[in-house]
Amino acid sequence: MHHVLELGIDTFGDVTVDGEGRPLSEPEVIRHVVDEAVLADSVGVDSIGVGEHHRADFAVSTPEMVLATIAGRTERIRLGSAVTVLSSDDPVRVFQRFATLDALSAGRAEVILGRGSFTESFPLFGYELTQYEELFEEKVDLFVRLLAEQPVTWSGHTRAALSDQQVFPRTESGSLSTWIGVGGSPESVIRAARYGLPLMIAIIGGESARFAPLVDLYHRALDKFELPRLPIGVHSPGHIAETDELAREQLWPHMKRMRDRIGAERGWGPMDRAEFDQQAGPDGSLYVGSPETVAAKIAATARTLQLHRFDMKYSAGQLPHDLLLQSIELYGTGVIPRVRELLADGVGHDPRHAAAAQP
Repeated sequence: MHHVLELGIDTFGDVTVDGEGRPLSEPEVIRHVVDEAVLADSVGVDSIGVGEHHRADFAVSTPEMVLATIAGRTERIRLGSAVTVLSSDDPVRVFQRFATLDALSAGRAEVILGRGSFTESFPLFGYELTQYEELFEEKVDLFVRLLAEQPVTWSGHTRAALSDQQVFPRTESGSLSTWIGVGGSPESVIRAARYGLPLMIAIIGGESARFAPLVDLYHRALDKFELPRLPIGVHSPGHIAETDELAREQLWPHMKRMRDRIGAERGWGPMDRAEFDQQAGPDGSLYVGSPETVAAKIAATARTLQLHRFDMKYSAGQLPHDLLLQSIELYGTGVIPRVRELLADGVGHDPRHAAAAQP
């Protein structure tokens, strides 16, 4: 790899529990997210993404507000969404909010546009699920035009037309960093290429290598549209502790509760320990373990998928705030420098070797 891999973290503001196992209030969780970001900034994490949700198990519905607060308490970490549900929002307002965040943070803002993995925002804001595809397609089209920061003329079926409208504020650099988040749909990958936007792949199940065909498709699509190679990132869940065993034991009960709750809504069976351990192993999508184990697994994924960026979703269900802080600190002080060593060595380290070395 001829570039330095960027290493970030993501959170959805999962509603956590206190020492007695009682759920915290949404306001307290949101304040904790800010504290977590401040720690990440201090230990060298490159970026933090905050997700948008509109349901009881996640506290953050307006990431830009949280990110603006983080901007005032940090100096270098980049600030983004993970993701912004553009389908049920207005592209002009999204651009304005992130351009404002960019101003407040001196150019550290970025937005990841996606359709989201939940649908609560559609009825909340008065959109029909039957327009799922059309809403996103049209709104991405408008948003990309706004990125030029010039007067826009646009018309479609899902919002009012624009005629030679200038949108304010503009960014100081003239460019708002924007990605497209995808879950595995080839159509979404081609859309990202068509609009000339970097690709963020959410891998929340299975082996990362099975996403290599999507990376190849993205590259071929960029070539077809006569565009240069653009960054590719991966978002996956994880948790770090001093040893592999401790990390798994800390994460397991919270991951199971979250997975079973969402699975009940989607018709999935309950998660058992064997499934968890498989996902936490070398070929799974959970980056859980000691700093050495997690670093080896990230480095392997980065090589396999030719990544420019890896973001670990460090929050998982009700995993307590103190364990989230521990995980972030180990990520910044242990995982990040080790990943860069592994990649600089030019050796495709196998995460199985790191796992075998753990007590």
